[in-house]
Amino acid sequence: MEIPTEISFHGLPRSPSVEASIQRWVARLENLNGRIRSCHVFVEQPHRRQRSCSDFEVHVHLDVPGMETGSRNHHEDIYVAVADAFRAVRRQLLDGTEMRTGRGRQQLHV
Repeated sequence: MEIPTEISFHGLPRSPSVEASIQRWVARLENLNGRIRSCHVFVEQPHRRQRSCSDFEVHVHLDVPGMETGSRNHHEDIYVAVADAFRAVRRQLLDGTEMRTGRGRQQLHV
């Protein structure tokens, strides 16, 4: 089953390569947890006056029964911001799996 994914861009044009990167990360998460119902990704490039040291901001929210998952990451490289946001959500999924099953990370094969 493919996870329904909504990708929104704000302050920058849509990028097929960024969307492809996001879809690859979503596929990885699907292999990790088959209970994910949907994924919402928001990619933003704030106005120059609002930027601190980071140029891109990526928000990821997953709809998973019984879990709250979401992340927000900044980086000057859009692909690093996407990867960091998805790694944070992946960690949340792993931690939630451990809590439900009572197993440690050593026993999870991901």
